[in-house]
Parts: sequence; structure tokens; C-alpha cells
Amino acid sequence: MSAQQPTSRRKRARDADGDADEGSAAVVPLRTWRFSVRAPPLLAGESVCVSGECAQLGAWAAAGVLPLTESDHDHDHDHDHDRDSDAEKGVWSGACQVPARADTRFRYCVCALGRDASGAVVHAAVRSWETEIRARVVPAGCAAPPIAPDEFGRISSRTRVDRGWLTADTLLQFKFCGRSPFAFKSPAHAKGIRVKVIPVDFQFGCDNTSAPAEDSNADGEDTSTESGTPSCTFTQVATLNAARCRLEPQEQFGRAYVDGDFLMFNVTSPDPHALAYLVDFYRGTSDKPPRHFGYSYVLPNLLKRSEGQIELPITCSTKHRPLGSMNLEYMLVYPMKTQTCDMRVSYSSYWNDTWKGLDVGHRGLGSSFKNKEGPAIRENTIASLKTAAASGADLLEFDVQLSKDLVPVVYHDFHVCIALKRKKRMDHSEMLEIPMKDLTLEQLHELKVYHVVEGRSNEPRFFDEDLDEHQPFPELSEVLQAIDPHVGFNIEVKWTMLREDGSLELQHPIDLNLYVDTILDVVLRSAGSRRIIFSCFHPDVCTMLRLKQNIYPVMFLTQGVTTRYPGYHDPRCTTIPAAVSHALNAGLLGIVVHTEDLLRDSTQVKLVTDAGLIIFCWGDDNNNTETIKYLKQLGLHGVIYDKLDQFSNKEVKESIFMLEARQAQKDIMRIASNEDNCGNESDSKNEKTANDTSHPSSNTDSGETSSE
Repeated sequence: MSAQQPTSRRKRARDADGDADEGSAAVVPLRTWRFSVRAPPLLAGESVCVSGECAQLGAWAAAGVLPLTESDHDHDHDHDHDRDSDAEKGVWSGACQVPARADTRFRYCVCALGRDASGAVVHAAVRSWETEIRARVVPAGCAAPPIAPDEFGRISSRTRVDRGWLTADTLLQFKFCGRSPFAFKSPAHAKGIRVKVIPVDFQFGCDNTSAPAEDSNADGEDTSTESGTPSCTFTQVATLNAARCRLEPQEQFGRAYVDGDFLMFNVTSPDPHALAYLVDFYRGTSDKPPRHFGYSYVLPNLLKRSEGQIELPITCSTKHRPLGSMNLEYMLVYPMKTQTCDMRVSYSSYWNDTWKGLDVGHRGLGSSFKNKEGPAIRENTIASLKTAAASGADLLEFDVQLSKDLVPVVYHDFHVCIALKRKKRMDHSEMLEIPMKDLTLEQLHELKVYHVVEGRSNEPRFFDEDLDEHQPFPELSEVLQAIDPHVGFNIEVKWTMLREDGSLELQHPIDLNLYVDTILDVVLRSAGSRRIIFSCFHPDVCTMLRLKQNIYPVMFLTQGVTTRYPGYHDPRCTTIPAAVSHALNAGLLGIVVHTEDLLRDSTQVKLVTDAGLIIFCWGDDNNNTETIKYLKQLGLHGVIYDKLDQFSNKEVKESIFMLEARQAQKDIMRIASNEDNCGNESDSKNEKTANDTSHPSSNTDSGETSSE
């Protein structure tokens, strides 16, 4: 969707001046520029850095950031601009060479810097960064920077800072949740406990690996020291409730756990398998300081897969005998190897206020197997998606999973049916139901494969073998190329869920990191300028999608309170408030709720929007014109429904993004016309327009909201 941008007279003259001397194109004149920014207090090991488009600032890559140095705190700054905290801010500054004859765009970021023995930076883990759509600018020809330092995150009239994504670090997440994650021999030990997780250097050992003596902290002294924690390693904690769902540094004596809590610890480090994890247990009351009473170790050899469950003994800190056991769930999230995102731009928490009541085509034109009155076109096919797009869909929702040979294909159910023939009875057909993941892409395309509804009823519904765009299992890359790029995609990533009764929807042997990376790789390579939202019912997959890239937003699908479907084990999936807590904790754009929940209690829409989140809805209840109208009146940002060609009330059958692109093109032509007539328009207007229309969001000047 990126358009050719007009070249202003001033820029043409500047380019001509730069090329006046033969061979001068290879020489870029430079000047020294001093960067200065006021930032809130950072954690130990964090530094404010600069990333920019020129080579001297790393060409937007995290590995090439310019580290700044903190000076004395400035006491005279304007506190009206300090929206993050009333705490005293420090000023960070540093200088480098930047191009002299061209504007240089840049952003401030907070990084954890890994250095070699000589002090040189060898890797940078992005902890947070400025994500205003338009970056800061060092103006061409400007000799000196402003006297007053910049404010971190505040570029225009709003402050916009998002957490980073995984670049040079890995996330290890421990979760204590479900029914009684801690079991003690004595009921007294289970009351008033506090939990703390400390990463320790496992390769070389450290002084804090010995269990503390109980009498050493009679006055509430913290007996566990974190001196052995390697550099660039950070531990944060959250309790997934309305009050404490956001990640915070650990308290001195750990985080209190009450039965029924969802307690989460995030450890980010360059190499989680080089660490062991000491889990300390404290117990205290309102009138007495906490006392250390037990500990446990999670050794790195237990972390065999991307996700899992571990049961370990809790040892008494004085007698070194078992006190009980703990049951924890873990998840490892690695950075992508095939794709590297940079700091050029991010849309992970961007939403324009004009995007309200969007029409989202469910599986394209709709689910075609739930009932016999379903759409006449097979769901999740290119034909279904194209028909929904032509009917005015703003976004197309469809499901993606991997074939046996790791090709992302569009299909909803975990199982398929294959037609078989019995021996000596060639006139009789029988259906064999197998997992879709057990068939290669070629087998899915060449074998006679039926939907599970067709197989179980032995009633085929579609006879369209000769129509290419009607065939099931289109490749994700094919869909990205075949559909009008002005129509957005809501890509639901399918992954097996653990049900409340302990059963799995599907036994899946593929490693979760490999699974998510394979899908993301196709999207990052092939999506172009298309607007894309990822979603998933599995909360951990949502976390992975958010942490592995910084371009596309992620929304958490929640089933909520319902008897229509089997319940899930994970408490984050059970209610809208729980989903809100997870979305805030993981830095997601918003949630996609089951409409049944909203029809029962419409005030939950405000609960979501008041949290700064975007809200979509899904469900069979949506397949009604009056219900769709009612949901949009409630303020939903998107409604996912079937038969969009019948239920949509749009007069102009185009996506909202097509209309915005057309308006943006008119603005470009108007600016170009003004420059040609007057000859004195600023280059920055062209650069602003180019910046705003070059990737999934144009028309960025108005009504921006954020999930942060």
C-alpha cells in the first residue's frame, strides 16, 4: 500500500547539490549532534539509548544503538509533563555524528546492554522504547540541539512508551495457579506465604546457593542475596487481578500468595539454561516481619520444551527436610531467528479512534459446517475470503495452523476426515478421522479430505474440486497475496488447549516456539502494508506473539462464562475481567470476548475500554442484524459474524482502510500541488505523509489510542 511520494523542490535541489562533484555521492557530510533526554528512574542494568535511521545510530537495529550516559538529576524540570511518575527523573546524554544535509529520524529506548571484557556492547535487549508513529527528527542543517532535554516517550502531545520485544534475551515465565500449587505437610505452612524467584549462575556457582539459617532473619532481614544473578537478567512479578496485573520488580520478601491467585514471575536473560532458579518461601503476619522457612530449586535441565509443568519438593530452610511440594507451569519464549524487527515503527498498541464497529468476516463469509443453512461457499477458502472482502469487510478473520511439513495453512478444526474404501466393497465409502497436523501440505491438497462434520454424518456438502479458489487448506502466504491489501486480517493462531476436565483438544508434538515462529515468519515476509491483528485462545501463545515481534498487535480470545463449550483449565480464559488482567500483563492490544457474556452483562464493555483496551466479540449470537447493531451501539471496536454479504448494512461495500487510503492519496496530491505552485513547502510535510502511509496505519494524525 506504500505510495510513491512526491519530491519537493528543496529536496531535489539538495540532492543536486550533493551530487554536484563527481563521486561525491559516496561521501555523506556529517555533523556532531548531542542527544539529551530526561527519563524516569531505571532498574539496575538498564541504560537509555538512541536508535535511528542512519548508520551511526544503528540503522534502527537494536544491536547498533547509541548508549547515553546519565548525568546529575535535574531538579528544575516541569513536573506537569511528568505523567509517568512523580519520582525524580535523570538526564541522559551523549553525542555522535549524524548526516548534515538530511533529516535524521530517531527514537529513545531503554536497553540492557551486554558488554565484552573491553567494555564494548555485544548485544542490546530492548526493555522499553518510544512508539509514537512518527519518530523524532534531527533537522537537516540545524547546527545545535535544543537547550532543554527531551522527555522520554513524549514526542507530540502524548506520551507513548511500549515494552520491548525479544532481541538478545529470552523470557522464562513461571506460573503458580490452579488448584493448590503449593502442598504442605502442615496446614500452618500454607498460611500467609510469600514467594520469591531468584536466578543464580548455575555454570559457575555463587555464594547464595546455601539455604539460610532461620534465626538469621529474626528481625525480618532478607536472607537471600541476589549477588549471584548475572548481568542483563531481570525478574518481575505480577498477580493477575485487577489491582496488580502489571509486571513489577519483586518485593524484598517476595509476593504474597493467597489460595486461588494466579502468581506469575517473568525472568528475562540472555541464556536461561545457564541459570538455576531459587524459589524462596517466606511467612509473615501483619504484626511480624516475614521469616524465611523454605526453598526449592528449578534446575535448567528440567526446562526441556517451550512449555511444561514441574513438581518439586519444598525444603525446610533450617532442618533441610521436605516441607511439601510445589507445582508450577513454565514457558520459554525465544527471540525469532529468521526475522529481526527493528525500531523503525510499531503498531502493536496502535488503534485509531475512527476504527469503531468494524465488520469482521468470520472465516471469510462465515462458518459453513455448523448448520445446513450455512454459507454456500466453503469457510476459510480464498473464495470465501474474497466474497467477504467484496461485501465490505473491514477485517477478515480466519484460522491458521501448521501441516505436518510445517507449512501454515488456513483451516479451523484440529481434525479432518479422509474417504476410505473397504476391501472387496469398492462401492462403500468410509471416513477415517485423523489430526490435520499428521498430513503434509501435498496430502491435504491431493487426498479426498472432508471436514469432520461431513465425515461424522457421512454427508459431503461441497463438490467443488474443479474450482481452485474454493479448495480447503490454502497456504497462508497464498492468502496474503490473493486478497485485496486494503482489507485487514484477523489471524487466529490455532493451538491445543487443556480443558477443565484435564483432557487436551489435541496432542501436539511440535515445539510451541517453532510453531509460532513459522507462522510469524510467513507474515513478516509476505504481509506488506496490510493491517493485521493476531489472536488466539491460548494466553501463552498471545504472549509469544507479542514478544517475538513489535509490528502487529495481538488480541486475546476468551471463551468466558458459557455452557455451550467445554471449559478450559487456564483461569485467564474463564471471565472477561481475567482476560483484561492478562491483556494488561502481556501488553496486548485488547481482547475478543464471547458475545454471550456481553448480552448477559453489557457493562463489561466499559470495563474493557476503561482499561485502555480494544474489544471485539465473536459467537453465534452475532449472526443477527439487530444484535450486530446493538453491539456496535455498545461501543465495540469490531464484531465478528457470518454471512457478511447479508448482514452488513454498509452502503459502500469497501473496507474502512480502503477509504482512508484513498483520502491519504488525495492529501499527498494536494501537498504535491501546493509545493509545485509555491515552491516553499517544508520537506517535513512530505516526510510526515510518507511516514504515515508506508505501513499498516495511515491517517495517524487523529484519535490514537493505546493499550499501554
